[in-house]
Amino acid sequence: SKSPSPRQYKPVRYFIMKSSNFQNIDISQQKGIWSTTPSNERKLNGAFWESMVYLIFSVQGSGHFQGFARMCSSIGCEKSQDWGSAGFGGVFNVEWIRKESIPFQFAHHLLNPWNDNKKVQ
Repeated sequence: SKSPSPRQYKPVRYFIMKSSNFQNIDISQQKGIWSTTPSNERKLNGAFWESMVYLIFSVQGSGHFQGFARMCSSIGCEKSQDWGSAGFGGVFNVEWIRKESIPFQFAHHLLNPWNDNKKVQ
């Protein structure tokens, strides 16, 4: 008999997504979408095809994380009218896993080795 093929495990990547306002976080949580600047799109799309991608959201200046979601699709060309800024690129699907305000101080023990071991916030 044939032995079952080994499972394919994808590596996991995490990105912190900074939003300029709470409204974009609310839109994302309600509609299951996100959009970022074109400069981030290539990095996120590459990570999506090679790994499971989790996005940790924070509103600039809030001192908190607002939750985290899994990236569920690659970033397309379609733009969303939900975000008012013209600086955003295409829309992609996200699945929110946790919607909760968590102060940065709860994560101060986490350091980012790819960012000079700075605190994750």
